Amino acid sequence: MGRRLGEYTRDNTKCMVPVNGIRLIDRLLGQLAQQQLRRVVIVVGYKGQELKDYIGSRYDDRLRIEYVENPVYDRTNNIYSLALAKQQLQEDDTLLLESDLIFSDRLIPMIVSHPYPNLALVAKYEPWMDGTMVRIDDEQNIVNFISKDAFNYAEASDYYKTVNIYKFSQAFACQKYLPFLEAYTKAVGLNEYYENVLRILSLLNTHDLKALPIGGEKWYEIDDKQDLDIAEALFADEKDVLRKYYGRYGGFWRFPQMLDYCYLVNPYFPSQRMRDEMRAQFDTLLTEYPSGMKVNTLLASKCFGVSEPYVVPGNGAAELIKVLMEGVATAGPTAAGAAPAKVGVVRPTFEEYPNRYDADRLVTFVPQNADYRYTADDLMDYFDGKGISQLLLINPDNPSGNFIARTDVLRLAAWCGQRGIRLLVDESFVDFSDDYATNSLLHDRTLETYPHMAVMKSISKSFGVPGLRLGILASADRDLIARIKKEVSIWNLNSFAEYFMQIYNKYEADYQRACLRFVQERAHFYQQLQQLPFLRVMPSQANYFLCEVLPPYTASGIVIRMLRQHNILTRDCSLKPGLDPSRQYMRIAVRSHEDNRRLIEGLKGLSL
Repeated sequence: MGRRLGEYTRDNTKCMVPVNGIRLIDRLLGQLAQQQLRRVVIVVGYKGQELKDYIGSRYDDRLRIEYVENPVYDRTNNIYSLALAKQQLQEDDTLLLESDLIFSDRLIPMIVSHPYPNLALVAKYEPWMDGTMVRIDDEQNIVNFISKDAFNYAEASDYYKTVNIYKFSQAFACQKYLPFLEAYTKAVGLNEYYENVLRILSLLNTHDLKALPIGGEKWYEIDDKQDLDIAEALFADEKDVLRKYYGRYGGFWRFPQMLDYCYLVNPYFPSQRMRDEMRAQFDTLLTEYPSGMKVNTLLASKCFGVSEPYVVPGNGAAELIKVLMEGVATAGPTAAGAAPAKVGVVRPTFEEYPNRYDADRLVTFVPQNADYRYTADDLMDYFDGKGISQLLLINPDNPSGNFIARTDVLRLAAWCGQRGIRLLVDESFVDFSDDYATNSLLHDRTLETYPHMAVMKSISKSFGVPGLRLGILASADRDLIARIKKEVSIWNLNSFAEYFMQIYNKYEADYQRACLRFVQERAHFYQQLQQLPFLRVMPSQANYFLCEVLPPYTASGIVIRMLRQHNILTRDCSLKPGLDPSRQYMRIAVRSHEDNRRLIEGLKGLSL
């Protein structure tokens, strides 16, 4: 009945739900029509007549469709629906499919052409999966079906999820499955699942049913609105696919085996021991309230080495950016009718800052060179006399990877201080720079020397913990920090972020090693990318590279093909403000050595 799909199934059965404008039933029948099938038997119940009317005679020239009706669908489960079709199961070899699936066109030919007569398509377990799991042995025999109640997360790495596409031979149906199905329904009842019968058969050790892992083939089971949303991204056509992926802003762990190369974090931290310590406290952190702002400010001070009056922790840097940028407008002249303050920005850059401010009050500097390089002197020359009250510097910048050394940033800070300009430095990526141990501005003496400077840091990036939603803002401007503390929620951090700050200092040596390892991997990855003839790779001190895509290739073409062919998501930056609109650009993150090798192999395989 599809209750979890809400309004989508109020007047339709689940297979009538459209994905990207095509109903599941039409997609499925179109895939079946490509096979040499004697007939298609559809068991209907909820809204069954509407489904039959919709199908009508549209497939008569390709498929012979029969219907079996379950009149008590609201009091039974799929074991009874299947039992109603037992006569048809005895007459032919059978493909058994569930109608709430969407999957690659290759899956049905895969199972049909396989020589083994009784098969279940399975996929390696991933966290987004729910429902029946199986264990398989080295010969692909299914040795057990794992029900939801028996699921053990400690053993999940050994599980495979049933895709709910099966192949049964006529002999297996007649001699094994249907006799057990009849006995099971008599003993247990009709409100059960047909997989329970397969589970009993697997315990007989006769190995009648084998598993066929589908590898990287795409599929999804649509049970609720979120499933539908993900399916629409997975199976979007080329004109919509990037919009549907990029508009999610994360959460790609729900997408089967995807490598996310938009994901800008340290692949080598936290260390395993730190993860284990946080995992050991999971129950407490989940069920207890976090501390308020006073305690979390103390922890941020301890963790990052900045005095308490100088630092405010945030629910990610995004929370602090919003408060800070919205406060700029009130920080300027107070006379009646006075215009809001002007803010200086460099583009291309991280657009979260300028997006939070009135576009008419932005003063924008765009470097006039092919690699989008700029220096502190360039900024001082350009913004001198422009009447700005705040200057934004993302350092290293995103997406260009441009980096200004610490000594030059401090020269810029002094210049801003002399002119009454607040310099806001976002150093979220600074720990990826070659001299990561000395490049940070998060020191009391530095902040006190330049009280017109504020330093933002997203802990997601170099610390590799974006799920915690943690960021800090530091400045010796006590009034600024106090104002922001008042404007954010008293419980703006969750317990996991709080605990991370509590234990981080024990793992500082691990963090330093992770940064060194990253710098080495970035240098190797840079060399590999430079060998690709269709990319011009710009140097970077961050954990990504801005690449110009050379004709006749296009950035969107490469991104879509890497997504379709290799399940790797990269970023098309061609429309980003500040980039030359006549050229094509990609941003490619730096991940682990193994992930980077997979990306390079995929890029090398591209051809026009």
